[in-house]
Amino acid sequence: MPNDINIGPITVHMYGIMIAIGFCAAVIMSIVRARKQKLEEDMIYNMLWMCLIGGFLGSRILYYLTVLPDIAKDPSILWDFGNGYVVYGGLIGGFLANLIYFKIKKQAFLPYFDLVIPQVALGQAFGRIGCFFAGCCYGKETTSPIGFTYHTSYLAPTNVALIPTQVISSILDFILFFALLFYAKRKEAKGTVGALYLLLYSAGRFFVEFLRGDVARGSVGILSTSQFISIIMFLIGLFLYFVFSKREQEKTEKVEESGSEEEKI
Repeated sequence: MPNDINIGPITVHMYGIMIAIGFCAAVIMSIVRARKQKLEEDMIYNMLWMCLIGGFLGSRILYYLTVLPDIAKDPSILWDFGNGYVVYGGLIGGFLANLIYFKIKKQAFLPYFDLVIPQVALGQAFGRIGCFFAGCCYGKETTSPIGFTYHTSYLAPTNVALIPTQVISSILDFILFFALLFYAKRKEAKGTVGALYLLLYSAGRFFVEFLRGDVARGSVGILSTSQFISIIMFLIGLFLYFVFSKREQEKTEKVEESGSEEEKI
C-alpha cells in the first residue's frame, strides 16, 4: 500500500492528505450545520482550530507517556513528528483546549460541542483511512479473507495478512457520524450528542483494540492504554448523558408547572 506519492520532486504522503480531507470535511459540515442552527460561524472556525492545536498537543503528550522507557533510551523520539499520535490524547487535548477557549470567551459551550462532535467522528473516519495507507494501527495476523498484506511498509509487518483494523475503525467512525447526525435532529437535551459520542466511540474503540497487532501502544494491566481510557470515557459519557437528560427533564417540568399556574390564574 503506497503511502508516498511522488509528483516530480515533491513527495506527498497519503496519511497527510486523508487528515487534510477529514479536517476540511469537518469544517464544511460544521459551518453548514451552524448556519442552520443560527450559531456564530467565527466560533466554529475558532473551535476547530482549537481542536487541531489541542488535538496535536494532546496526541503527542499521550504518545510520549506510553513510550517513556523508549524515550529514556532514545530522546530523538521526542522530535520524530512523522508518527506517534494517539487518538484519545487528541480528543482529550481538543476538548480541554475548547473548554478553556469558551471559558475565556464566556460563551455557552454545549450547543457548539453538540454541533461539532459529529464532525469529529467524520474527521476520524478519514484519518483512519490515512492510517491504512501509512500502515500504522495495524491488526493482528489472520487467515481470514478480509486480511490485508503490506508488501512494503515502514510501520506494518510485511508479506503477512493482517486484520485491517484501520478500515474497521473508519467504518465504525462513519457509522458514528451518521448516527449522531440522526440523533441531533431529534433535538434532545443539550450535551447529550457529545455524551453519546463518548459512549459509542469508546465502546467501538474498546472492541477494535482486541484486534490490533501493534504492541507499542502501552498497557494498563491486561488492557491496552486505549482500552483503559475507553472504560473511563464510557463511564463519563454515561454519567453526562443522564445528567444532561435529567437537567432538561427538570427544566421541562418547571415550564409545564409554570403554565399550569398561569391557567389557574
